[in-house]
Amino acid sequence: MEINEEKIESLRKAVDKAENIVFFGGAGVSTESGLPDFRGEKGLYRQKYGLPPESYFSLRLLKYDPEEFFKFQRKRILGYDVKPNAAHLKLAEWEKQGKLRAIITQNIDGLHQEAGSKKVIELHGNIKHCHCMVCHKSYKISAVMETEGIPRCKICRGIIKPDTVLYGEKLDVRLLEKAADHIRKADMLIVGGTSLTVTPAVSLVHECKDKPLVIINLGLTPLDGRANIRIYDKIGKVFSAL
Repeated sequence: MEINEEKIESLRKAVDKAENIVFFGGAGVSTESGLPDFRGEKGLYRQKYGLPPESYFSLRLLKYDPEEFFKFQRKRILGYDVKPNAAHLKLAEWEKQGKLRAIITQNIDGLHQEAGSKKVIELHGNIKHCHCMVCHKSYKISAVMETEGIPRCKICRGIIKPDTVLYGEKLDVRLLEKAADHIRKADMLIVGGTSLTVTPAVSLVHECKDKPLVIINLGLTPLDGRANIRIYDKIGKVFSAL
């Protein structure tokens, strides 16, 4: 699929004019780095496992069958050696230029920070950091990846859990409000790599009122009609064309 040059030029002009851009991204931002998404053609939700896909990301499984939880995490989530792609790098560049004020991400891979971004709000946490569920000692992800079975704290023998939000856990209300505040103050919101079908994605984007809204996603979203610029393509490909 060839990129729409007219829309790219419209996006380029809008970015040049903007002084307070906020970016809201989902799994599609990282698929070009080789990470699987959830609902896409080859997404995790399309695979067949012994349990429903959601179960493998649940607090319940971690509590009642931690060995199965970590077996899946090591195989499907934690074991990817990936690097930032064009989308991550362009956003970091805009931040250095003072144009981008915040990245709000649903991803847990830490690729925005690896690309050089500092102003990142991680709604669902970061897989590269862990903590003991009992004494709360901090660990790196190597504490999970370089062990077998259930990773245990060196101090209290509690289970070491990745710093990610699982099914059954609530999102940090303070992070949600911080994200909403950034969107309200932005003079342009770019949404990329997300279908906007789950909360809080839709509710946060609704905070963008009377300001340019750009949506870049391969598939349809329920807010396409509200977008000033809508590009159906991969976000890394679009950003490379700027």
